[in-house]
Amino acid sequence: MVAVRANPLPLLTGLALLTACSGGSEAASPAAPSSSPVAAQSSAPAPPPVTTSSSQPAAPPVSPGKVVVLDPGHNGGNAQNPQEINRKVPAGRGQTKPCNTTGTSTNAGYPEHAFTFAVAQEVGKALAAKGIKVVYTRSDDTGVGPCVDKRAEIGNEAEADAVVSIHADGSTSASAHGFHVAYSAPPLNAAQGEPSSKLARTVRDTLRGDGFATSTYIGSAGLSARSDLAGLNLSTRPTVLVECGNMRNAEEAAQMSSASGRGKYAEAITQAIEAYLGAS
Repeated sequence: MVAVRANPLPLLTGLALLTACSGGSEAASPAAPSSSPVAAQSSAPAPPPVTTSSSQPAAPPVSPGKVVVLDPGHNGGNAQNPQEINRKVPAGRGQTKPCNTTGTSTNAGYPEHAFTFAVAQEVGKALAAKGIKVVYTRSDDTGVGPCVDKRAEIGNEAEADAVVSIHADGSTSASAHGFHVAYSAPPLNAAQGEPSSKLARTVRDTLRGDGFATSTYIGSAGLSARSDLAGLNLSTRPTVLVECGNMRNAEEAAQMSSASGRGKYAEAITQAIEAYLGAS
């Protein structure tokens, strides 16, 4: 999330729509989150193809009792509730931000909130199968929020060993493609220091090792130091936000819109979390 991004959804009165997940807020449903898994594109140059199988070495064993919080960005009911998602909430570093935003979508209309929820569910199921406790910040794709401060609170209260917020970007720049991983900088507490930096590097290295291209337009070599994202600022646990790619790029939009493409993203993120936990 870096700059405000355009959204192909109709503009709602008073609703701040994003042009890119990079510049918006990160999203509470009124109900408590589940603590276990619930059940014309741009003509931009295509990024390098994604490999069909993992090239990563086996992750070290994860010790029992690890907790992971998965934060699928935005929510399916946000666009119909502008008053709720536009209200200001604490965002850390003395800032306030809107409670949440609608997110972006592909040019064909596949929404970011659906992509992030689907990927988070796959990641969560894979981690739970390894005995890792998984907590979600939202349990469906039809609700509103949670607000960005609540999402950070969920990770803190769960005493998560890792928090991964899953998003996708929406840059309209012709050559913009690739993923990037955001982390809090300068850090506000110990967890935002080396633990979060290490988690960011592990996610970056694993995605890159699995054939995903790093961003051509945000950050450096797939990493982006941020001081303006509430979910990172307010966290007291190792936390990163991964923008899986640019939904306005034809190649990446096709990957995100397909079940097989989402599966590749989920596999890489799962591997990264396991690698981080195994080395922690």
